[in-house]
Amino acid sequence: MSLAQNPQAMAELDLGTGPAPDGGLRPVSSPRRRRGGGGGLLRGLVSNSKSVAGIAILVIFAIIAIFAPVISPGDPTLITGMGSQPPSPEHWLGTTAKGQDVLALNIWGSRSSLFVGFSVGILATLVGLFVGLASAYLGRWVDNLLSLVTNVFLLLPGLPLLVILAAFLPQGLGTVILVLVITGWAGSARVLRSQAMSIRGKDFVAASQVTGESGLRIMFKEMLPNMASIVMSTFLACVIFGIGAQAALEFLGLGDISTVSWGTNLYWASNDGALLTGAWWAFVPPGVCIALVAFALALVNYGVDETTNPRLRRPRRRTTPDEPTRVARPQDSSTALSGDSQKEQSR
Repeated sequence: MSLAQNPQAMAELDLGTGPAPDGGLRPVSSPRRRRGGGGGLLRGLVSNSKSVAGIAILVIFAIIAIFAPVISPGDPTLITGMGSQPPSPEHWLGTTAKGQDVLALNIWGSRSSLFVGFSVGILATLVGLFVGLASAYLGRWVDNLLSLVTNVFLLLPGLPLLVILAAFLPQGLGTVILVLVITGWAGSARVLRSQAMSIRGKDFVAASQVTGESGLRIMFKEMLPNMASIVMSTFLACVIFGIGAQAALEFLGLGDISTVSWGTNLYWASNDGALLTGAWWAFVPPGVCIALVAFALALVNYGVDETTNPRLRRPRRRTTPDEPTRVARPQDSSTALSGDSQKEQSR
């Protein structure tokens, strides 16, 4: 019997109900929309060996930065020994040309470098996220205007713009963060806009518009949870950019050289002629610290990619070419016949 000949079945479909055991109607639950929330992403990162290794390295550096006054009490810029001394039991990483302890400088330098890097990462990701969501959801002239501004910032050469802004603005950590956010948000906005454009055409976004939800709620409650993985990857890339760009600015003398950071350690090592005199202990430790933090963030980024992209996941069970392919067991013919007969009787 077709649906047109069965009014009760048509009513069940329209009302979202189904037959109950007592002959009445019972409500049928609607399918839930899957959201790419952060819970599954965090569980995937914890179970991924690369991301666990990267998080462990970041935690070690974070502990060193937080407890720097306990690990190395006192002013790290004080002269504590003879100049240009190699590593020794008294000074584990040697001394600078001025007689400052290199280990203390790098421990205290982690506070400034990590603070600037993560601040730039958070702010640049927020700006890029807002621009990307607004451009993708609102569309029309808003999309054209924001895309034009984004393209202008992408076409501007990054290093000259950094140098010009840092040279004319007052020195300080706030200036460094502002300059790096201005020059680093455009790339994240372009990536997030492309992802938001693909989500913009989904059915649940159209359903939210029909129900009368506001634009901000749709962008941040409906679209944003499905962009958790790409937002995380963009944030990690912005942090790497912030740490490396701050070190480059301070190495060129365009940052606040009065602060202690990995970049200023490289600046003073270059000014004191550490490369010419062979004092490798003055410039190798800050460079290794920058490389380790960037490597740890890259490992976490790889973990995010492997967690969210099924093609990058490794199979849990290795197979050999000689191993036969497993085939599902066919259903027994008697069982199939009995199931068909039960269906006929129910009709």
